[in-house]
Amino acid sequence: MTRQIPVIVNGAAGKMGREVVKAVAGAKDLMLIGAVDRDPRIQGQDVGEVCGLEALEIPVLSDLESVLAAAAQEPQLGVMVDFTHPSSVYENVRAAIAYGIHPVVGTTGLSTAQIESLRAFADKASTGCLIIPNFSIGMVLLQQAAIAASQYFDHVEIIELHHNQKADAPSGTAIQTAQMLAELGKTFNPAAVEEKEHLTGARGSLADEGIRIHSVRLPGLIAHQEVLFGAPGQLYTLRHDTSDRACYMPGVLLSIRKVLQLQTLIYGLEKIL
Repeated sequence: MTRQIPVIVNGAAGKMGREVVKAVAGAKDLMLIGAVDRDPRIQGQDVGEVCGLEALEIPVLSDLESVLAAAAQEPQLGVMVDFTHPSSVYENVRAAIAYGIHPVVGTTGLSTAQIESLRAFADKASTGCLIIPNFSIGMVLLQQAAIAASQYFDHVEIIELHHNQKADAPSGTAIQTAQMLAELGKTFNPAAVEEKEHLTGARGSLADEGIRIHSVRLPGLIAHQEVLFGAPGQLYTLRHDTSDRACYMPGVLLSIRKVLQLQTLIYGLEKIL
């Protein structure tokens, strides 16, 4: 039988982290070997019980490096899934690569410069790394539909809506969607009038090639995105809505299995489908 893939979940007590723990614990080819979270209220508790499962005999620890060091001693190559915070994700990923652990990163907020730095570090270490702004297959399909629509529309804006505990804006998914459209080499939204904002930010943030991104943060939301294309007499709207974080888990599990086959950093779920 193929040996199980050792997996560490960093940010195990967060909303996404708990779902990942459940998904990994339920996958026959994966083996949860570590759970990391900085929440002092749950230190030392069994991560299975924290996540609403039966005891998994894995305590929640706060020291990522000690967990990475232990994982590096496993006979099988290991994976770290990171759903933490924009302020710590860069160092988390560097630490994992340094220990020979393959990162699968769902935390957004990394800058382009940070991603390129991590790419160079992963290349030097010949260690695969996946940075995935959105693990939903539906979002990949939306982005592909947006690319197709951009051939026929010159005006486009992106609206992303998330829960009010999301720390970064715009979302990594919205930024990635704008980047994918910008890479087509087309400038969008030619000016019809000279615009003036009476309140700073009223027109959203300005990405490459004239694409505007608007961010909404409200309790009651999970993760949602619209891409609106406009032309005289018509509006074409693409929308993806998340109602349960479980929808991301097939993409997470696929990424865990795929990252061990890589020796460099890959950005975006669509690259491994």
